[in-house]
Amino acid sequence: MYITNYSVIWKFTSVFLIILCISSGESNPISHFSVTRGVNGGSNCAGCTVVVSLIEQLGEIHNETVVKALDRLCSYLPPKIKGPCQVFAQFIGPILVELVTQDANPDTVCQTLRFCNTNGGPECRIYKTDEFQKNNMEQKPNNLNLFMKHSYFLSADPKICEIPGIKDICKLLDDAFRYHDPSIDIDGDKYSTAETFRGTSWRGRDCNDDNKYTHPGSRPINYDATDDSNCNGIYGSDPATTKPYEEEFCANSQARGIAVLGDSISAHFHLPEEWFDATKLSEAVFKDALFVIENEIDWPELSTVTGHVNNSWPEVVHGNMDSIYQRLFERNHCNHGDYQNIAVNGARSNTMSTNIMYSLSRNQTLDIPMLVTYALIGNDVCNGHPDTFAHMTTVEDMKANSLKTLQYLDTILPNNSYVMVMGLADGRVLYDNLHDRIHPLGRLRNDITYTMLYDYLNCLQISPCTGWMNSNGTVRNLTTEHAETLSTALKQVVQQYGKTFKNFKIQYIDCPLTEVFDTWTKSGGQAWQLIEPVDGFHSNQIGQALTAQVMWDHMVKLYPDFIGPVNPFNKQIEEIFGNQMRSV
Repeated sequence: MYITNYSVIWKFTSVFLIILCISSGESNPISHFSVTRGVNGGSNCAGCTVVVSLIEQLGEIHNETVVKALDRLCSYLPPKIKGPCQVFAQFIGPILVELVTQDANPDTVCQTLRFCNTNGGPECRIYKTDEFQKNNMEQKPNNLNLFMKHSYFLSADPKICEIPGIKDICKLLDDAFRYHDPSIDIDGDKYSTAETFRGTSWRGRDCNDDNKYTHPGSRPINYDATDDSNCNGIYGSDPATTKPYEEEFCANSQARGIAVLGDSISAHFHLPEEWFDATKLSEAVFKDALFVIENEIDWPELSTVTGHVNNSWPEVVHGNMDSIYQRLFERNHCNHGDYQNIAVNGARSNTMSTNIMYSLSRNQTLDIPMLVTYALIGNDVCNGHPDTFAHMTTVEDMKANSLKTLQYLDTILPNNSYVMVMGLADGRVLYDNLHDRIHPLGRLRNDITYTMLYDYLNCLQISPCTGWMNSNGTVRNLTTEHAETLSTALKQVVQQYGKTFKNFKIQYIDCPLTEVFDTWTKSGGQAWQLIEPVDGFHSNQIGQALTAQVMWDHMVKLYPDFIGPVNPFNKQIEEIFGNQMRSV
């Protein structure tokens, strides 16, 4: 749930190339974190500090030099990332030896390398200041001075994504984050057979990528008597009645697809904590790193709205999958495969209405109805600016942006569709429950709390959400007040224009996260257990699944028409077609 100034992207570069590192990415308009380039080195400073921290800690754990620790880290990575990492190690290793042998902490190392500076204001440090160490580093050894004469360090503003080796990884990340439509789509129907790059992790699998009229959600051609034109796994004819199974089992079932127009919460942004805890670094936790990158560091296949597979990544994702799509499928097996996750890290109401919404695939004539959730729950109040309130979305813009999106939906959604508009979250739960806890980066020595991390990112002006990730309680409260104001604006749009939409019914719902946290704590859990440990901002897998449960319970009770009736033929579908999920 992040915003951006559309010229910066949080990336995972450096030694093992997927570290929480922020670097310049001019080609990508929307990042998975809400950042500006920042001051005092900004994104490059933070990235350098994270990288050096992990290398130095890994060396301590294994009682080896930083060069060997760097080699060890590279050895953990998948082949496509390992090579560039080794190139980087050859370049930076000798420099790190000179710096770390002087007992410099990561802040000081990165200041010496000039990734961090004081050009834009006060010195930003995540570790406690050591004046002796700082003074000692000012006397650079001859070897270090020689290294620093490398053309790369002669730049007035060195960038991590220009370092040998890392440059190749940044390109890979640019490619992954560039598009909102599937990058592999032969017939141009916005459905794919590939899993990543906005493929089947995000939308139902295309069962015929040579025919644009064959895809999930299409109205079955001749009731799929011979071919599965809607990709739900149901086709052929009943030999006893000679009727197509699609006609017998689905024609009157009120089948529907599901989609979400959202931000990184809906996309399920998740950085494995194992990548930032030096005590847990291993080849096992990085084995799917390329898959994670190609899915934009998101896990839509495990998310609240469009989750559709069991958790097959227990090394780095903790918790079971539950989703609205899964429950819709269990309610009506004719709904199989018809899901679209149109969520983008960094999305807010204006980017949704000017860009992202057009990647939703639906045809009013050729496709069946949909249940769509509009869920932009934080970015319109979140930014990395010190004057955070001046950069929040105004009430007038919120109304205009959301109305534009809803009006567009009315032009593409088939009749009898449904839309839920969700209000913004109360992000105070983040600081309230994390501020004194230890961040994964500080677990080895218990030396970095979330308050320290939040203050550090705010100092660099690259925080995902200065308003809520802030040690100033007044700022957190004011941010929530504006979020509530924008939620009221959304509710007013629904009330004022709801009856003007011709093709869908619409409801406003409050953001369920407060109820999710309350439900969890009443059952004996602690609120911090639902928050992503690396960024300290998103809901984790347990939180995503619990949100699905809370939302579903509300729909069953209050809006049963949104989810449709139970299909009485589900058992017969299972008996004849077995596990439809085989095609996912």
